[in-house]
Amino acid sequence: MTMENTDKSKAKIAIITGGSRGLGRNAAIHLARRGGDVILTYNANKAEADSAVAEIEALGQKAVALQLDAGDVASFGAFVAEVGRSLQQVWGRDRFDFLVNNAGTSYHASIAETTEAEFDKLYNVHLKGVFFLTQKLLPHINDGGRIVNVSSGLARFSNPGSSAYASMKGAVEVLTRYLARELGARGIAVNTVAPGAIQTDFSGGIVRDNPEVNRMVASMTALGRAGLPDDIGPMIASLLSDDNRWVNGQRIEVSGGMIL
Repeated sequence: MTMENTDKSKAKIAIITGGSRGLGRNAAIHLARRGGDVILTYNANKAEADSAVAEIEALGQKAVALQLDAGDVASFGAFVAEVGRSLQQVWGRDRFDFLVNNAGTSYHASIAETTEAEFDKLYNVHLKGVFFLTQKLLPHINDGGRIVNVSSGLARFSNPGSSAYASMKGAVEVLTRYLARELGARGIAVNTVAPGAIQTDFSGGIVRDNPEVNRMVASMTALGRAGLPDDIGPMIASLLSDDNRWVNGQRIEVSGGMIL
């Protein structure tokens, strides 16, 4: 299935934060396979971002990589200006269609051991950054567009050591419902995708590279294995498609049935 319009000159354009690696990159690739173009962001690894752009271009779609620190709200004005320049230079447009707030960092510590500094870092990236980046980009997203905020299964079930991270994700899920309500007049649907434990380099690759953790995740998952990036990217791409135009304000967990 392709995106709504197969005319490449009118391809839908998505901004995917953290799109150079992990789940963001997988979503970008699957979106491109469906005929979408991508502006992806990276924090520090430009080579990895350039590789993602090349992979998208090899699929016949357009892509641009822009640097963004998703926790530095003061930099968002300059980033939005760069988005505007890229839209004009690459697509000859001044608006985009989809926003996927995916960029994130991990942190594992008990409540007793969590420091204020680490809490603030999580807050800046996962909540404050999502709130204000979305706010800054709202004038530039097309009416009838889509926003997807990436949460976590940890906002539903509890895993000791994840309280600060999960609290931010829980707040994002509330923000999603408010965005859906406030943007409904513009025809913009807003949803949350909440992955379970996935085999990526997130959290130092603990699910992917630690056999004991991988087995533990598999044992508590109804479908009997840990998740893969290809379990998540296609779901996000599908949620952006017109097939799911009536899904709005929802939290969709994509975990294979963890801790049911």
